[in-house]
Amino acid sequence: MTASSLGQSSRRLTPGAGPFAPNHPWDRNFFLLYVGLAWFGILMGFIPDIAHHVASHARPFPLIVHFHAAVFMGWLALFSVQVLLIRTKRWEIHRKLGFAMLGVAAVMTVLGPATALIADHGKIGTPDADPAFLSIQFTDIMAFVGLLGAAVIFRNTAPVHKRLVLMATIYITDAGFARWLGGPIGSALGHSHFSMWAAAYSCTATLILGIGLYDLITRKRLHPAYLVGLAWVAAVQFTAISLYFTPAWGKLAASWIAAA
Repeated sequence: MTASSLGQSSRRLTPGAGPFAPNHPWDRNFFLLYVGLAWFGILMGFIPDIAHHVASHARPFPLIVHFHAAVFMGWLALFSVQVLLIRTKRWEIHRKLGFAMLGVAAVMTVLGPATALIADHGKIGTPDADPAFLSIQFTDIMAFVGLLGAAVIFRNTAPVHKRLVLMATIYITDAGFARWLGGPIGSALGHSHFSMWAAAYSCTATLILGIGLYDLITRKRLHPAYLVGLAWVAAVQFTAISLYFTPAWGKLAASWIAAA
């Protein structure tokens, strides 16, 4: 065996050597699994909440909340369709539908913060009032826009595009997971920066880290785009939690909510 061929064999056997494989036989089921987990988190978080709201004859949700739910669920439905289109190799339809999803994302960017302000305004003077929580609500859409914007820029580079879109979608399922598991997690850990992070983000953070674990198993390496996306997620979450515990932010958020 020549030195050249030995070097090539070594590179093939070394974990992390060579380019990041754009596809793997397991990808089809992995992305479909994540679609299912996203739906599971949202439905488990919101259906009991809605059922309780109706059963208790509570005051109807503001109209904007219904629009918000329809648009965000619409995004998740379109994302699910996109995964199925790739699974069935209907790439041209996938590309066309992607442009429509940009319109939905633009609406979400405005509707998300607006809904947070109006919904929080209705809680003024009640035990549920928590103006500082606006930091979580506002930064959710910031994280989503950052990840999705990068995914659009790299739409012609499939390994980058699909990981960033998946991360963006998983990020905004935090409201569902937190409604379902956030309370027990927060109660178990007490009142601290970490417990607030765990209650709000631990479920979605676990799923996002799962993407990296999957790549380590199937590619023996992490994609640079995933690492950048992970850094963005960490920075946004750190900002959100830091603001939540900052008194000046609480006062500012309260003034915005009062004016909504």
